[in-house]
Amino acid sequence: MKIRAYAKINLALDVVRKREDGYHELEMIMAPITLHDLIYINVIEEGIEIESNSTIMPVDQRNIMYKVAVLMKERYRIKKGIKIYVYKHIPTQAGLAGGSADGAAVIKAINKLFHLNLTNEQMAAIGKEVGADIPFCIYQKLALVSGIGEKLSFIDQSFECKVLLVKPKKGVSTKKAFSSLDLSRASHQDCHLMAKGIEENDYQAVISNLQNTLEKPSIKMVPEIEMIKQEMIKIGFDGALMSGSGSCVFALTKSDEILDKGFKYFKGKYYFVRKTEILNQNQLVD
Repeated sequence: MKIRAYAKINLALDVVRKREDGYHELEMIMAPITLHDLIYINVIEEGIEIESNSTIMPVDQRNIMYKVAVLMKERYRIKKGIKIYVYKHIPTQAGLAGGSADGAAVIKAINKLFHLNLTNEQMAAIGKEVGADIPFCIYQKLALVSGIGEKLSFIDQSFECKVLLVKPKKGVSTKKAFSSLDLSRASHQDCHLMAKGIEENDYQAVISNLQNTLEKPSIKMVPEIEMIKQEMIKIGFDGALMSGSGSCVFALTKSDEILDKGFKYFKGKYYFVRKTEILNQNQLVD
């Protein structure tokens, strides 16, 4: 069977505090986008096999798809094997949840292939055991996300917006971004203001509340992030922000003309440049 694994951007990300267990308490506005990996998954006699068009993605036990497949096979006593082929379009170390999106898609596919009849809640609970962003990727719905990424409060209002993604070649390790963050000096902003803006269809409120606590430490590692942001604003985009821990930067606009202008300007200049848009529920395709 074929399934799409949709990427996400963080319209807002606040690192609230470091917890005693070493994890960071977060508050985020996460939005799915139409950029996706394409995954083909079939039943085989035994084992777990992963192949990909990507030469840098691990296809063994390190892969998040492998981990969720192992977990589900054990949990639901699945005797047969699983073969996965993934066409990667979402870049790695970008802050776009490419790995988590793939993991969520495999959970959904196994649920269908083996007629497990799991609810989204049950699939999200399984995903949480493997990766903090997987529960969001199960639902693929605009949400205020808190905790370590497992608490989801959905925003039912659709948000129509065109998005340009630009990623420099150098990625950012999520672990390094968090470890180099000085919370006493970090910028914090109320993500509920962004949620309110979306709910009230107030585009300017969304633009005004774009913020990411991890941006400063990531810019120190990859200075091009700041350069890309500045160039996006000069072109005419309404707002620009690094997604997640980076290094991908996104810019928002309502204008096809600005989107195309930005795409032409950045294409060939940076490692990854892609036109996309916020994914709303009426656009979902498995």
